[in-house]
This record gives sequence, structure tokens and C-alpha cells, in this order.
Amino acid sequence: MLLEVRNLEVFYGRIQAIKGISFHVEEGEVVTLIGANGAGKSTTLKTVSGIRPVAKGAIFFDGKDITKMPAHKRTELGICQAPEGRGIFPGMSVLENLDMGCWTRKDKSAARAADLARVFELFPRLAERKNQAGGSMSGGEQQMLTIGRALMSRPRVLLLDEPSMGLAPMLITQIFDIITEINNQGTTVLLVEQNAAQALRRAHRAYVLETGLIVKTDEAHKLLDDPAVRAAYLGGA
Repeated sequence: MLLEVRNLEVFYGRIQAIKGISFHVEEGEVVTLIGANGAGKSTTLKTVSGIRPVAKGAIFFDGKDITKMPAHKRTELGICQAPEGRGIFPGMSVLENLDMGCWTRKDKSAARAADLARVFELFPRLAERKNQAGGSMSGGEQQMLTIGRALMSRPRVLLLDEPSMGLAPMLITQIFDIITEINNQGTTVLLVEQNAAQALRRAHRAYVLETGLIVKTDEAHKLLDDPAVRAAYLGGA
């Protein structure tokens, strides 16, 4: 398996945010974590990417124990995150923001053109606005830029944290179409998403988190039809 998390525990001070969860992601999958606000979804992604320290448990990537590896080393291995809230550099142009995505790569000069072409193919709007300041773009465009910047790192697994947050319904569908295309092109995706219906329709498998615990897991399409999941996260529809 590509990514494996074993008995993970994470704290914020004395508050335990993650309470011994285990999950895995196979190469080529889209796996989603769903749950209410405060369930621990974003904390899980931050811990996988190295932003939050592990209190107990272990994280393995491609069979290698990365539990104590710093975040920038994980990026070099191919673990790249598009964070919640976008986190672009507002005063920098679209091109400059994208270039930050390949900053740690040793082959960045040789491969930049090909990676940039791929990002512009996925997000034509970014090509149109490549010289525009990132902070002057709409929320949807900034989300495209955040994902595009992560793709410039050539991730083996792309961590997406709430990519649809604050977007209009039409843009949400567009973003998820692009996530599906990214996966079809060979990138594994670990997705955290409040829009559980969209996430479950696009994912292969899913884990349901409640207050730092995994309470249910199954193939995504089965959870989409699960009465308890529908009542809790899909409005009972």
C-alpha cells in the first residue's frame, strides 16, 4: 500500500484530537475522510503531511516509516497538500505561486514546463491569469491555484483539505471533476471534504470520523447508500 496510518494519536496541548485511528490508501485510489466539524479530519491530513507531530502511532509511506520525518522531506517523497483555506501567496502572481510548488524538486528546471502545461490544461483559467496577483482572484480561482501549486510538486499522493469550501455549486462540481481527472491521470488522492455527497460519489473508499475516532469504513458507494451516513451527513436525502 502507498500510505498507511497505524494507531495514530495527536494532541493540541492536553486536548486529544485523534484517538488511535488506523487507515490506509492504496496507490491509484481516491480515499475520503468525512465527518462533522471538529471530527479530526484536517488534523489527520496535517499529521500525514508532517505539520502536526505524532504523539503515538506510526505513519508509513511506500513501506517506509516517516513518523518522525519533517514536512519538507515528506514533500520530496511525494506527499503534497493543498491546505484548507487555500493558503496562496496573495502578492505573488499565479506563475510565481505555481513555481513555489516545485521549489524543493531537484529536477525543477527540466520538468517545470511539462508540469506547468499539465496544470494549465487542467485549469485553463490559471493560464489566462498567469500574470495576475493570486490575491486578486476569486475564491474558485484561488482554489484552482492551490491545487495547481500542489501538482507542481509531482505528488504521489495529493492531500486535499476541503477543496469545495466557500464555492458556488457550479464551481464545486467543476473542482470535483478536476479531482477525478487528476486521479485518472495517476495521482493518488486523500480527500477531506464537508460535502460528503460529492466526496462519496468520487471516492473509491471512505472513512467516517467522529470526535477523533473512525466509526465506519467501507467502499464509498456503499456508504453513500448507508442510512446512518445519509441521516448524519447527507441530510437524510
